[in-house]
Formats: sequence, structure tokens, C-alpha cells
Amino acid sequence: MTAVAPPGKGERLADWFDGRLGTHTLGRKYLRKVFPDHWSFLLGEICLYSFVVLILSGVYLTLFFHPSMNEVTYQGSYLPLNGVRMSEAYASTLDISFDVRGGLLIRQLHHWAALVFVAGMLTHMMRHFFTGSFRKPREVNWLFGWSLLFLGLFEGLFGYSLPDDLLSGTGLRFVNGALLSVPIVGTYLSLFLFGGEFPGDDIVARFYSLHVLLIPGVMAALVVAHVLLVVHHKHTQFAGPGRTERNVVGAPFMPVYLAKAGGFFFLVFGTLCLLAAVATVNPVWAYGPFRADQVSTGAQPDWYLGFAEGLVRVMPGWEINLWGHTLVLGVLIPVVVFPLMLVFIGVYPFLEAWLTGDKREHHLLDRPRNRPVRTAIGASWLSLYLLLLVAGGNDIVATRLHLSINVVTWTLRIGVFVVPAAVFVLTRRICLGLQLRDRERVAHGRETGVIKRLPHGEYVEVHEPLSQAQLHTLTAHERPGELVEREP
Repeated sequence: MTAVAPPGKGERLADWFDGRLGTHTLGRKYLRKVFPDHWSFLLGEICLYSFVVLILSGVYLTLFFHPSMNEVTYQGSYLPLNGVRMSEAYASTLDISFDVRGGLLIRQLHHWAALVFVAGMLTHMMRHFFTGSFRKPREVNWLFGWSLLFLGLFEGLFGYSLPDDLLSGTGLRFVNGALLSVPIVGTYLSLFLFGGEFPGDDIVARFYSLHVLLIPGVMAALVVAHVLLVVHHKHTQFAGPGRTERNVVGAPFMPVYLAKAGGFFFLVFGTLCLLAAVATVNPVWAYGPFRADQVSTGAQPDWYLGFAEGLVRVMPGWEINLWGHTLVLGVLIPVVVFPLMLVFIGVYPFLEAWLTGDKREHHLLDRPRNRPVRTAIGASWLSLYLLLLVAGGNDIVATRLHLSINVVTWTLRIGVFVVPAAVFVLTRRICLGLQLRDRERVAHGRETGVIKRLPHGEYVEVHEPLSQAQLHTLTAHERPGELVEREP
């Protein structure tokens, strides 16, 4: 009889954890979870990995940054500012950039990761929007992602303002003016945000608490909830052979997906480090410390807030007087439109479900061409966003292209109304045309380029039947609901 070897230390340790945490059951269930394979699914991973880089680099920066507006006289390595009075926040930012070993690399890594994080979230949500993956049962997860985008915008604003340089101070002056334009409560909103009258002496400390503690904690919780719901609902997938609403076709989490995800994390991390090493971003030493009597020429926010400034720049300077109060409509209307644009993005899944009456669960993704109205709405919104982004730099456009600032501004004002409507009509027609082409391919096959002469003298092109996989891709979609236009 063969003796049974006693369990080793590793087995006993695994049994100990399994008896208390149920690790074997969890591992058996989730380590073999199937992940579909498509390049667009990497967009969400870019968001996650850049968020991890933000946390790591942010922790390093907090070790050297002093969130104080107390004035000091700078005596550091950057000679052009030696002897200049500035806040401790700005002085510590200069120290991080020039005196802390690797400080400039980490600071630029943090800034680049923030830019990529917001860009990744926006692109990730665009992928979900155009493919319809926000539909039941994923509406709540869409709201989680929307909340992350919303918080990411303000997290970037607060972090961008911490160095207390002239450029960030100019941006805060813009924010203060927008808040003061709100009737009745505008003054109170400004006092609450800045801890007193702008500029005050408490801004950096207040923003530091929001940027380092409150908002990152909420965002981390939302990221965890977002990932857990992805696991719970299972992954969406594009239509294809063997793929239905009740299964997922792909590779298991362990070891295939884990190896891909690990490699992709280091690819994202390495790319961000390369950007931080070779591309200067936010050179605060070139702007100087913030002073209330100065302003930066050609000041521009980070790209993800450019559309908010563009809203203000395209508005005429209208003012009206009501009951003894002056309403600055040139600022108030953009302040109202900005959150309404974000709210529309958040509630769209519920709006589409209400308009189409669709209450079913969906796990297969749409091809954008098969939902022409939804695709046209998304393209129209993107065109509006890009126009407002350009409008946020109308002075730079006019200066660089030697144009009149009035011509540029009026062109953008007209474009804000005309271009989105034109893009909507054009995108819808393109989608309907692509649907018609797909039906012709299904009915007649693929063009081969081979010309054949028939016995009676007629010349025709030879068509080759499509494969079963191609036919499945072109035909495995539902009939449009009320929100989608009638087929041509």
C-alpha cells in the first residue's frame, strides 16, 4: 500500500484561508470567468491603469507638497525666481520640479496620467454609447462611469489649481466669475468653494483636502463598484458565431486574460513614463506665482475643460435687469448649459428605454450603423464638443491664423447651431446607406472584381457568397425600435 504524503505548508496555509474566506470556491468561480476578445475593451483598462498610476504618483507628490498659501521668499535652484515672494504651495512645487530627485518626472507623470484618464473615460463611454452596452441591466453601471467622468473633471480642476501659479489662478478667477453669475446663491457658492472672498488665503488647503482625500476616495469606491457590476452582469460581446444573449465567448481570466492585462498595464505605465520624460506639461516655473493684479496671456485650461470655457466665449455679453438685480446671461446661460450637457449623458439610457419601450436585457452589442439615430446623436454631440473646445481657444486661433477675433467668434457661434444639426443628418444617412450595402452583400455576396460574359453577350461581375461568420455578423441584430429610423 502506498503511503499518502502529509500536506505541505502551502497546502495547510491554503486550507486555512479556504476554511475562513472560501477562497477555493471564489477562485473556482471567478478565475475561469470568460472575457471576450475585442480591441475596444482595452479602453476601460486604460482608464483603470491610468487611475492606478495617478494614485501611485499622487502619493509620492504628497510627501513633498506643502498645501499652504503662507508667503515665503523663494531661495531655490530655479534662479529666475530667486528672491520672489510666493506661496508655500508654489515654492514646494518648484522644489519638487528642480530639487527633489525624480520630482519633475513624477509630477509630469501625474499630469499626463490625469489627461489620459479623462480621455480614456470619455472614449470608453463613447464605445458604450455607440454599441448600446448601457441598456438593461447596465444602466446603473453607466451611471457609475458617468459619475467617474463627472468627478474626474473636477478632480482635474482642483489638482491643476494646487500649485498656485499664475495660470491656475487665472482659471480659478474664471470659476469664481461663473459662480458669481448664478442668481441669489452665487455669492454663497463662491464663499463656500474658496473659504471666503476670492482669492483669499485658504484656497489651496481646501482644494488639497478635496483633491487628495474626498474625491479620490469616492472615485476609488466607484471604480470597485463598477468592476464588480461588470463581473456580476458578465461582459457584453459583439454578435458572431456561437454568441447569444445567454453566453460569453472568449478566453478565461486565468491565465490568458491575466497575462494580457498584466502586459497591457506595463505598456500603459511605460507609455505614460515616456510622455512624462520627453513631453513637458504645465511648466509652472514659466508662469510665475499667482497675483490678483496679473493675468496670463493666452491662458487655456486642460483640454477636458476647454468646452466649458468655449461655452462662455461664444455667448454674447448679454445682461438684463430684473427687480433691481443684474443677470449676466453671457455667463449664466453657459453655467446652466454645462451641467445640463452632463446630465443628458447620464440619463440617456433611461431616456432611450422610455422612447423605445425596450425593457429587455441586452448582452450583445449593436453595430453603430444598425442604430442610425443613436449614432447620429452621438456624432452630433461630439461635433458640438469639438466646436466648443475650439471656441475655448478662439483668441489663440485668431492670433495663430492671423484672423479677426470677431470673425472667429461669430463663425463658432453659428457653427454651434448649424454643425451639430448637419452632422446628425449626415451621420444618419451614412448609417442607412451602410445598412443598404450590408443587405446587398447578404443577398448577392461579395464582389470579386471578376467580369464574366454571358452567352447572350451581357457582362456581369461574379459575386462570391459570404462565409457563415460574415453572414452572422451582418444579420444577427434586432429590428430597430422607435428611436431608430425606418429602413431605406
